Amino acid sequence: MRLMTLPPEFITILIRCPELAGRAGVLVVCINCKSTARNELRHRFFGRDNGAAGSDLGRAYHQMFSAGRTALVLPFLLAVLLIPSVPAFAQIDFTGVWNGNTNAEDGPERAAGPSLVEFLGLPINDQARQWGLAYRPGRLSLPEHQCQVHAIHYIHRGPFAARIWEERDPVTHQLIAIHEAISTYEQKRTIWMDGRPHPSANAPHTWMGFSTGVWNGNMLTVTTTHVKHAWHRRENLPSSDEVTVIEHWVRNGNVWTHISVTEDPIFLAEPLIKSEDLTLNASPNFNPFWPCESIEEGERARGQVPHYLPGTNPWVAEYAAIHKLPQEVTLGGPEQMYPEYRNRMKTLPVAVFEEKAPPSVGTSSTPTPPAAPAGGRGAAPPAAGRGGGAGRGGRGN
Repeated sequence: MRLMTLPPEFITILIRCPELAGRAGVLVVCINCKSTARNELRHRFFGRDNGAAGSDLGRAYHQMFSAGRTALVLPFLLAVLLIPSVPAFAQIDFTGVWNGNTNAEDGPERAAGPSLVEFLGLPINDQARQWGLAYRPGRLSLPEHQCQVHAIHYIHRGPFAARIWEERDPVTHQLIAIHEAISTYEQKRTIWMDGRPHPSANAPHTWMGFSTGVWNGNMLTVTTTHVKHAWHRRENLPSSDEVTVIEHWVRNGNVWTHISVTEDPIFLAEPLIKSEDLTLNASPNFNPFWPCESIEEGERARGQVPHYLPGTNPWVAEYAAIHKLPQEVTLGGPEQMYPEYRNRMKTLPVAVFEEKAPPSVGTSSTPTPPAAPAGGRGAAPPAAGRGGGAGRGGRGN
């Protein structure tokens, strides 16, 4: 379809159709055409020769203007003008209640959680690796970590249920935003679809970040920034507050495929790509609550943070030895994402694990808890009391 630029006394729309039986099909629609305007239209589109009355195009042209022009024009013009207001047909409806599918995929990681020093295939750099080797599971017993939220680039991988709904303009019904209420840690997220820019780098960072979305055919692409410091892999591999997360949402029937590509200039050497499948729940019931209350468990002195100093983690080789893998393989790195790395694996020795007693929590000796009245806050717990064993919070506490 072509809209001409002609003198202001008329508006002309020309539609050229494919050739049928050797004759060019032409439809001309004209509003308020004067005779001089019709001549200009004929010469501009058909040429002075083809527009002659004796030619096929000329006869079609003159027949068009001898018909009832106004009756044909108005419905057609209205249809053309209204087409831009119709939403893109490729947009997909993600509204509904969705549940995670941890039993069918990545169960050991997404349910029970990863083993210690299990960084296989992750494009981490040296900073992230050192952070992971220093991680001690007892860290999660600290009040500030007991209810730590999964950030947006991880939350779809854990125990998950979400309700998704749309926000539309009440007059035009244009899509303004997609809202996602996530049961895990009672998180609420907004994906802005109205073209607004991301805020300044100094704007507040949250667990869900700031998200904008666009449609690529029938796939929704979401860009998220302004995310808090969290983790790329639950508990033991950190993510910085400078991450940029690109999500691709694809729906096939009642299956929502969620793909994320995370870039982190602080802890990743290359983008980290993950995917999950979620299933549409036929029931509209959704529990948005996630009760979590942090308490002081009294297992260690106030301010003491469980960790391993460099070179003191006794569990480095355990996972590799159990699965008969080289030690290097379990330490991660960008080269492990590529099939060529299999050739290097064949040249590396299998790890050997010798179980040792874990060192004291972050110090060379166990500190003495501060004195307190008997039974009062801060008193040392009894030897056989609540918690305190090496089994709580993982190996070595």
